[in-house]
Amino acid sequence: MKWKAAVASSDGKVINQHFGRAKEFLIFEITGQDFQFLELRQNIPTCGLGEHHEDAMTKTVELLSDCRVVLVSQIGPGAVEALRRKGVQVFAVPVFIEEALHKITASQKFL
Repeated sequence: MKWKAAVASSDGKVINQHFGRAKEFLIFEITGQDFQFLELRQNIPTCGLGEHHEDAMTKTVELLSDCRVVLVSQIGPGAVEALRRKGVQVFAVPVFIEEALHKITASQKFL
């Protein structure tokens, strides 16, 4: 079974972006315990200068709604709830992307 994970990263190596400030998300396709980069999705950040834009958050949630998992460095409770309503699990894990994806695929808890 194939599924997707979205990763908030500015360098393609580390999960280092706050969900609301991410300008792009790396999308990985997961098959069993294997994963591969699929695409880069451009995003309009939800947060700016301490403000929160509800329309932008809705668009970001929709952008990632086909993913089963979102990996970020930080995320607010409103965004977590909006993603969970779409069936998307959220993890704030500021680690190397490869490390996080290995842990997720090894656990198989998302299947």
